[in-house]
Amino acid sequence: MLTALILLGYFAGSIPFGVLVTRWARGVDVRAEGSGNIGATNVARVAGKKAGGLVLALDALKGALPVLLALQLMPGEPRAHVSVGLAAFLGHCFPVWLKLRGGKGVATALGVLLVLVPLAALVGGAVYALVVKVARMSSLGSLSAGAAAVGTAAFTAAAPEYALLSGLLFAFMLWTHRSNIVRLLHRTERRF
Repeated sequence: MLTALILLGYFAGSIPFGVLVTRWARGVDVRAEGSGNIGATNVARVAGKKAGGLVLALDALKGALPVLLALQLMPGEPRAHVSVGLAAFLGHCFPVWLKLRGGKGVATALGVLLVLVPLAALVGGAVYALVVKVARMSSLGSLSAGAAAVGTAAFTAAAPEYALLSGLLFAFMLWTHRSNIVRLLHRTERRF
């Protein structure tokens, strides 16, 4: 059963909502516009805030729903829940449908953490909103949110595996944001 849930998590995570919504909303390929990323921030730049908000919600759901199913089918098995959540995140970052070139995973990680460590997800979301409001940079908001979520999960996670997953997701986010980090260090990162 765990293998099937992991595969479900990966394939759910790999649904490229950013590509689909932008084609539907504007008739363009988001990968050829703006930053080229398929995530909610670039969708908002390319197709508008409503489309970006829709992609944010859908990308979070594709992280949350497989984990919710794993919790229902395998209660008391935190390693299974973590495996399914990680699979959904990796599906978003490396979708088979897009030659393994996906998004940065922020919204999908948010969905996973909303299920497993809700307070960490809420704190991360609040930090993101605050940083973006002040600095007008989504990447800085995402990285700050990830760090805040890791710190919160360390103290509030119901299982140590969930706190470990929070750290692992943040480590992957550092990697997916590596070009943003370089631009942040050189003060050339684009603002909202």
